[in-house]
Amino acid sequence: MTAIIRVAIAGYGNLGRGTQAAIKQNSDMQLVCVFSRRDPTSVTLIDTSIPVYAMDDIAQYKDDIDVLILCGGSKSDLPEQGPAFASLFNIVDSFDTHAKIPEYFAALDAPAKKAGKVAMLSVGWDPGLFSINRLYGEAILPVGETYTFWGKGLSQGHSDAVRRVDGVKSGVQYTLPSESAMARVRSGEQPTLSTRQKHTRECYIVLADGADADTVRNTIVTMPDYFADYDTTVHFIDQQTFESEHGKMPHGGFVIRSGISGIDNEQNSQVLEFSLKLGSNPEFTSSVLVAYARATYKMNQAGQSGAKTVLDVAPSLLSPKSPAQLRQELL
Repeated sequence: MTAIIRVAIAGYGNLGRGTQAAIKQNSDMQLVCVFSRRDPTSVTLIDTSIPVYAMDDIAQYKDDIDVLILCGGSKSDLPEQGPAFASLFNIVDSFDTHAKIPEYFAALDAPAKKAGKVAMLSVGWDPGLFSINRLYGEAILPVGETYTFWGKGLSQGHSDAVRRVDGVKSGVQYTLPSESAMARVRSGEQPTLSTRQKHTRECYIVLADGADADTVRNTIVTMPDYFADYDTTVHFIDQQTFESEHGKMPHGGFVIRSGISGIDNEQNSQVLEFSLKLGSNPEFTSSVLVAYARATYKMNQAGQSGAKTVLDVAPSLLSPKSPAQLRQELL
């Protein structure tokens, strides 16, 4: 009989809630507890039979947990929690600041190796599943170009930026991939595309009382680092429409590798594409985290330790099925 993997969650926001729901869909896993920086008595879980403990007491439970899934943010939570918890548990997180992944990897690797634990970082869909597909594309079609498009999806960071604009009562921002740019890539053209050519942005704004729409629109579309480099459309709507139509967190995107095979005048165009269309970004990311928690446990049971990414994981380790089952059913 396969052992039940004992899983805990650190942090109970959107990602933590999604992770609890994902664990319930996996019969080889058991959620043993949730850790929170808030007062545990103030945290209400989907399944109220699961205990909630203070984050400060987490070290007391190191022998009761096989894998700890970190559900905090990449900006300030994970850089602090990851290295600390990697010395106590096998961990999985969704650190998504691409430029800082190498230094974060190093920060996890040393304590995880010392403790004999596996620290799986940057798990999700980008970085994560998209990273794997970029690797597949480059390895299979070494002569070519890789293109990543995001959306249509709600960007939490950009939505936060528009809500901070004077005169905005409520607001969200969606990133949309350019259909014309994707059509060029899919045709095998291998175009050079600017930031503005690859994506557009759409904002849905509820104005505060007395705010001027033109002023708010201009402030948004000229905002450096967020909107100035994109074609941005601002829609003004009422609060009721905002609440009924913009309360969810959809997202998705595409990884496309456009390359050539053959030699000389015998060459052929080849296009490899992977896409996602997500009704809930945090719930899907949570589902990826849970699958990689299983792989993390298996890798540690096999004697591995140190920091790992999705690029280091054999696909069969993600499944609860045996290698023989997978060969029979999926190969």
